[in-house]
Amino acid sequence: MRRSKYCGEVGREDEGKVLTLQGWVHSARDHGGLIFVDLRDRTGIFQVVFSPDVDREVHEEAKKLRSEYVIEVTGPVTRRLPGTENPSLPTGEWEMYATELKILNTAKHPPFEIEDDLDVKESLRLKYRYIDLRRPKMFRNFLVRHRLYQVTRRYFDENGFIEVETPFLTKSTPEGARDFLVPSRLNPGTFYALPQSPQLFKQILMVAGFDRYFQIVKCFRDEDLRADRQPEFTQIDVEMSFVEREDVMEVMEGLIYTIFKEVAGVELSTPFNRMSYTEAMEKYGSDAPDLRYELTLKNITDVAGRSKFKVFADVVRNGGVVKGLTVPGGIKYSRKELDDLTNFATEFGAKGLAWVKLQENGWQSPIAKFFSDEEKREIEKLMEAGRGDLMLFVADSPDVANDALGRLRKKIAEKEGMVDDSKLSFTWVVDFPLFEWSEEEQRWVSMHHPFTMPFDEDIDLLETAPEKVRAKAYDLVLNGVEIGGGSIRIHRKDIQERVFRAIGISEEEAQLKFGFLLEALEYGAPPHGGIAFGLDRLVMLILRENSIRDVIAFPKTQKGQDLMSGAPSPVSPQQLMELGIVVKKKT
Repeated sequence: MRRSKYCGEVGREDEGKVLTLQGWVHSARDHGGLIFVDLRDRTGIFQVVFSPDVDREVHEEAKKLRSEYVIEVTGPVTRRLPGTENPSLPTGEWEMYATELKILNTAKHPPFEIEDDLDVKESLRLKYRYIDLRRPKMFRNFLVRHRLYQVTRRYFDENGFIEVETPFLTKSTPEGARDFLVPSRLNPGTFYALPQSPQLFKQILMVAGFDRYFQIVKCFRDEDLRADRQPEFTQIDVEMSFVEREDVMEVMEGLIYTIFKEVAGVELSTPFNRMSYTEAMEKYGSDAPDLRYELTLKNITDVAGRSKFKVFADVVRNGGVVKGLTVPGGIKYSRKELDDLTNFATEFGAKGLAWVKLQENGWQSPIAKFFSDEEKREIEKLMEAGRGDLMLFVADSPDVANDALGRLRKKIAEKEGMVDDSKLSFTWVVDFPLFEWSEEEQRWVSMHHPFTMPFDEDIDLLETAPEKVRAKAYDLVLNGVEIGGGSIRIHRKDIQERVFRAIGISEEEAQLKFGFLLEALEYGAPPHGGIAFGLDRLVMLILRENSIRDVIAFPKTQKGQDLMSGAPSPVSPQQLMELGIVVKKKT
């Protein structure tokens, strides 16, 4: 390579040396006799000067330069004249007077400037992703991602883990999100599935005696997308043998501690906080609670059920709950703001939102007349509310009340400036239910996945009281975002078959979908467990970005499209014929 150095690395030690630099023209300025070019590569910017007094032919050639031309320049490095330095650049004390110039390629005028903090539509950025990735901020994002990869691999290697690649073309076992299917040309009428996770393969590796496995792996889920979801995403995938829950959590805390110390320069306090699923839902309305602020949900079901307010009393009589949220200083909220909060709550299933302003002279609320003075005092005590505060209530099933108020909690915290963005709040959520009821399917389904081990003392409840069975599962939450989830797995065939039956999977279906796993469990499967971290989410949170699309090199839109390449796209009739596929339009 002719390149002597990267642009951003030129410094004091290079004064007087003749260097060759390569990169893109960030900007070119013709000041009459002199032409100044800011040359950019991934490390930064360096100023190159073209003077007719140094080389007239090179100076004439430099007049052709335009933004984003790819060039190579050679010349001596000199100190800039006093008063012409650029303190905003690390290389701002130095410049090069070019003696050679090669235009390696020309460029069309870019669709947007190669600058950070520009207001550019995301669709335009994704269409011209190769331009977007030239921005310094984007490169820094991927440098952080690269470092996270290296730190992760080193940590696992030092702790006795083996990196193993698992297949991308595997068996479809739909139990959760939809699979992406891949037709098999050699086996007409059959399909592979792209893996939603390497779950079964990493369990098989434990049966094989690998003991400690990890992989940084692509996974695929055909699901509706949001800012923190993509159809293809990257996991840090882990499995360990002869462990219980605390063993896995301790090793993973070490990983997260190391990543934040070496990648983000932040030293975390360990061990992380632990919280039961029940506490998380009761107090925060979410199994991924944001603990950076103190707002908590309160339960007033007992007193609400005794009141004369029929809406509350009927809900309690039918097995529902009445829960509330206190907004400190919330009497300032206008009627329009309260209506907006009501509409927000109804978007998440609530049938309404009752409110009470605690004025100096008592309750101001449409529901005040339905409560006695004693009931009002009891509710204020339960709500930990005082004069000047606003109380908000939802009466519904526990799931709806928790979800609606949990989302209101987050919205109000952001509105009131309660969120400390500089704080990193980690917590493990544990003791999840093994199952949850699906109204759509009218059956019990796995809250995590059907390979999660029940608590030993709950195994006999699988057939008689599945709603009471707890899972040896654990999620790691950072600032209200789940960054990782795992569990101790089922390592006995008889227990696995009982769990399958509890979620409505027949013996025949279990053999068809998971027969290879069930057979493997009969060949000496050790107790084992693991976890998977969302690497994209982790990088996003470290960088404090709002979307994982800013930390994935070539992401998809919320409709699953790659605007740069045009994927997904139709394929030729010949390809479909080879696969034995006929495409029919949806009616």
